[in-house]
Amino acid sequence: MTVAPRSFDADEFHDSAEPHASAEPASPAAVLKDIRFSYDRGTSWALDGVSLTVHAGERLCLVGPNGSGKSTLARLIAGLTAPDGGEVTLLEQRVYAAGPNADAYRAARRGIGMVFQNPEDQLVTTVLEDDVAFGPENLGLERGLIGERIVDSLQAVGLANLRQSDPTRMSGGQQQRAAIAGMLAMNPAMLVLDEPTAMLDESARAEVMRILDDLQARGTTIVHVTHHPDETVHADRIVHMEAGRIVGVTAAADNRPPLAEAVSQSETEGGIGTEAAPSRPTNDSPRQRKREDGSELPLLSDGIGDMTNPIIRVSHLTYRYPSAKRAVIDDLSFTIARGETVALMGVNGSGKSTLVRMLCALAAPTAGSIEVAGVPVASTGKRGSNARPEPANRRQLAQLRRHVGYVMQHPEHQLFADTVAEDVAYGPRNQGLAEAEVADRVRESLDLLHIGHLADRSPFDLSGGQQRLVAIAGVLACNPDVLIMDEPTASLDVQAKERIHELLRTLKSRGVTVLIITHDRAEAKHIADRVVRMPIAGAAGAESISATETAFPAESVSPDKPAHSVIHRLDPRVKMVGFLAAMFTMFAVNTPLQLALGIAITLAVIAAARLNPLRVLESIHPILILLGLMGVVNLFVVRTGTPVVALGPLSITDQGVTIAVLYACRFALVIILGAVFLTTTTPTAMTDAFDTLISPLNRLGIHAQEIALVMSLALRFIPTLTDETRAIVDAQSARGGSIETGSLAQRIKAMSAIIVPIFAGTLRHADNLSLALDARCYEESIRRTHWRALTIAAQDLVFAVAVIAYIAAIIAL
Repeated sequence: MTVAPRSFDADEFHDSAEPHASAEPASPAAVLKDIRFSYDRGTSWALDGVSLTVHAGERLCLVGPNGSGKSTLARLIAGLTAPDGGEVTLLEQRVYAAGPNADAYRAARRGIGMVFQNPEDQLVTTVLEDDVAFGPENLGLERGLIGERIVDSLQAVGLANLRQSDPTRMSGGQQQRAAIAGMLAMNPAMLVLDEPTAMLDESARAEVMRILDDLQARGTTIVHVTHHPDETVHADRIVHMEAGRIVGVTAAADNRPPLAEAVSQSETEGGIGTEAAPSRPTNDSPRQRKREDGSELPLLSDGIGDMTNPIIRVSHLTYRYPSAKRAVIDDLSFTIARGETVALMGVNGSGKSTLVRMLCALAAPTAGSIEVAGVPVASTGKRGSNARPEPANRRQLAQLRRHVGYVMQHPEHQLFADTVAEDVAYGPRNQGLAEAEVADRVRESLDLLHIGHLADRSPFDLSGGQQRLVAIAGVLACNPDVLIMDEPTASLDVQAKERIHELLRTLKSRGVTVLIITHDRAEAKHIADRVVRMPIAGAAGAESISATETAFPAESVSPDKPAHSVIHRLDPRVKMVGFLAAMFTMFAVNTPLQLALGIAITLAVIAAARLNPLRVLESIHPILILLGLMGVVNLFVVRTGTPVVALGPLSITDQGVTIAVLYACRFALVIILGAVFLTTTTPTAMTDAFDTLISPLNRLGIHAQEIALVMSLALRFIPTLTDETRAIVDAQSARGGSIETGSLAQRIKAMSAIIVPIFAGTLRHADNLSLALDARCYEESIRRTHWRALTIAAQDLVFAVAVIAYIAAIIAL
């Protein structure tokens, strides 16, 4: 039954669904009266006449469909956004009446923490304890108290043993707990969370819920935006929103067990990795099949499909990241029948997304073979079982793109065209279809998702749910026989999820094979013929898909501690000045003897840093290739000296060879030293060092602290933007738009399809980061304390003397 939208006032909320009473009622944590908020200067209202009182110590959940205003309301409660009308009081601070009160907002935010959906945008550095310390530093707390806050907050979220780890390399569940720890270290009276579990598996979600239960028991006020009904079980009140208004308030009277209990129960059920979904009963008992080597396949229910000629065949698949010691996927084998719908499940970090990227030929396996729709995506036949699999050639890749569609995580992030119709037409045009057929494909795909009326709209003017449907339509327009979807319903409301479920049922009736990654157990049982669970690499039973899930098995993904060496332990100020001096001195190298000394010093620094020289070279190999090409050009440009080789009108001289080698080597040494510095120095240390070194500029009105922070954040987010760029390139390649193949015109067209979403993604990350900095009380020109004290030690003096001696030797030689 649909409830007609209407406004409620604070008194109605106080009378209905009252939170747990206390002996001495405290002042409300937040009071909002007749709030209005617009993103387009009043053309439409994201919030319209909202009144709400959040009582101190209560746990309040905000629920409702996408676009109902939940996230906007959460940001208002967190003090990160001011309304366009109404009154707002936060923690007894009147922050908005006739207009915003900056001082009151500043005071209120010191007692409010906010956790966002994407934890990666909240992480500001690459050492967990430094990231947790960032908020308390902004509050100006003493070093001793900051240390205590770090210990307490990391213990509260179960990450105390990972305080030296890199949070950007943690699993999604660990990252979200790290983000919560960063907020807890600021000791907030109220914690606001905006769908913090949207991208987490059930075990990770359960752990986050346990943390919230503990905070609730301590009396922390919690405001939680969620789409998951099981996350509202322990709430004091549930606020229902629709179309920018509050349409109802209920108490949490759900008979279902909390998420933690449900997960625990499912884990004790045991079982194999591949199971028939209960929603699809079969007439006969499951049958057992054999692999080619005689080992048994997981159980498969009869009536699902013809497994004698599967459309997807994976055999003994292994994948290991270049710098990893352990494979993320180890000896995995399974098959999927034509026309079957299979749900792929597993904990965060188990390799689900990596697996589907390999199925789409967007990543190469370390070992094993893959065949999809008759195309050998990776094969070992010609190279032998011990050799790396042979990838598909260009002809086979083109064939694969015609048969396989790939919907990445958050596919709406890959939209780029001026209109919805143009974006959906991108894939069919890359297939070389006639314009009439392209138009038919576009119309059919849009109608299939009931969004034909949006064909002439700009995709950037649509809601998030509509954008996702447009992106999915763009993949469907390629008319794939196999559709692979990576969490297509994450962060969507019930209605949007049902639309995608309806799509999957339609595709199944048309004989399309679907492989869908999901963390939602109920969704998997509802839509899938089978559920394939990814094993944990290295666990017992991982030789086939038969491992039982456990809570947070991905803990070992993050290293316990970074490598400690003399170079790591140097004071960052001394290290920064010393490395810059050594790097600039390389440009004064003009003789073979000076070059030999430079090479010796560089090797000594790498050894002192305890780094693998080959990995250092691997990290900068594109730049080294460019330097090599520049050296080759120098061979033919320099005409002085004695000719050594004559190639028609061109000649290579001995002096040309010397200059080419000299220039290429000294630039390479500069790059290598820079790579060593970046590897051994955290963004926080660089920020503190740079801030101290340029602090005299403050007297000239130049904000040294802000410049240093921007530099640190730029270094921190380069890997994030690189990964997102790679994901967008992969997604567009799956639609036939590869920048690596085709004619010049085709490559330019493919590049245009990538630049727009990359630029939009950069702006999105910047916006999220600005909110995260506000939530952690960072402000321009504030007086920050520093948890890590910078002190000059004996080793720093030795390093400085060594650098001076090196510079003197270069000058003397």
